[in-house]
Amino acid sequence: MTAIGYDAATVRALLRRDLVRFFRQPSRLAGALGQPILFWLVIGSGMAATFRMPGSTVGYLEFFYPGVVMMVVLFAAIFTTVSVIEDRHQGFLQAVLAGPGSRGALVLGKALGSASVALSQAALFLVLAPAAGFPLSSVNWPLLVAALALAAIGLAALGFAVAWVVDNVQGYHAIQMTILVPLWVVSGAMFPASGTHPAFGAVMRANPVAYAVSATRRALGGAGAAGVLPGSTARDLTVIAIFALAALSLALLAARRRG
Repeated sequence: MTAIGYDAATVRALLRRDLVRFFRQPSRLAGALGQPILFWLVIGSGMAATFRMPGSTVGYLEFFYPGVVMMVVLFAAIFTTVSVIEDRHQGFLQAVLAGPGSRGALVLGKALGSASVALSQAALFLVLAPAAGFPLSSVNWPLLVAALALAAIGLAALGFAVAWVVDNVQGYHAIQMTILVPLWVVSGAMFPASGTHPAFGAVMRANPVAYAVSATRRALGGAGAAGVLPGSTARDLTVIAIFALAALSLALLAARRRG
């Protein structure tokens, strides 16, 4: 078998392993759907009475729904890539590194595996899209899948980079909650950029997760959906793709510098 063949086999094995672990744990399946539903309903209902979108009559539950979809992807990436630390302690990573596959294959396999789990969780939550005012027949599925997949790969690769450097689960979660959760909060998931302080709007436009949320809104509600960032769909996807490539590069750098 060639080096490319060994790398492809490594990627497939790692991807399949993460998916099998997810679907064999009923508690994770239940939490993947129950937690975002409660979050969406509790926060959405609490904000519904005071939320007003300039120039639009959209309710907060509808506005908030695409943001929760992205939250599902983000948290799935965080909690799946923590397995990097567990696998190191159990000796699994050392076995992979000793195999014929490259470190690049290890990074890609873990990133794709974590992203696949994140997309599976998002798919479960998207069943409720009609309840939020988004008929499944009107969803731009190619755009939605592309946006969520790129975001999931980028977030998973970023999580891998952190997990590779940090050697304990508690430290990993502390760092991730300090980095990724603020990225989601200032992404336009909970409130639109319009009407906010100019400095806050600038931070939001510099946040790659904001473009993932914007693309998700376009896919669910159309090009003129409430809360989308100014610009085109192509621009949103380009920014997310650059983020995914940059995160994969960072993860590969981390994996090469430390064994």
